[in-house]
Amino acid sequence: MMTEFTPWASLFGGFLIGLAAVLLMLLHGRVFGATGILSGVLFPSNSGDWLWRAVLVLGMVSGPVLYLLLTGSFPAVEVPVSLPMLLVGGFVVGIGVTLGSGCTSGHGVCGMARLSLRSIVATCTFMLTTFVTVFVIRHFLGAG
Repeated sequence: MMTEFTPWASLFGGFLIGLAAVLLMLLHGRVFGATGILSGVLFPSNSGDWLWRAVLVLGMVSGPVLYLLLTGSFPAVEVPVSLPMLLVGGFVVGIGVTLGSGCTSGHGVCGMARLSLRSIVATCTFMLTTFVTVFVIRHFLGAG
């Protein structure tokens, strides 16, 4: 498996994520944690929060449609694992998000920007776990 690095697309995507995080904090006083936002759409506890959360989630999932309209094709996405493995991975990530009290967007983007020690430790844990997982999969399990 070959991983392609796309510096300009990555830079632009990172800029948009950062801009969204800053605007959400500025306009609503809320941290841009994607899983927390999605959770608030699926299991609303406050009806006043539901609309902005739903609009933000709609904006996140409408990106490929906008790409289709601009280029005439959907973005190329290669997922080198089976559907059952994707489901297991999603379940494991859900457990991690719950145990870690947030996801990479909440801790890694917003928490680190606020110099939160808890978020710095969480982000370092995310990254270390990712490095170890990729190393084990590529070098011990032979996938890639």
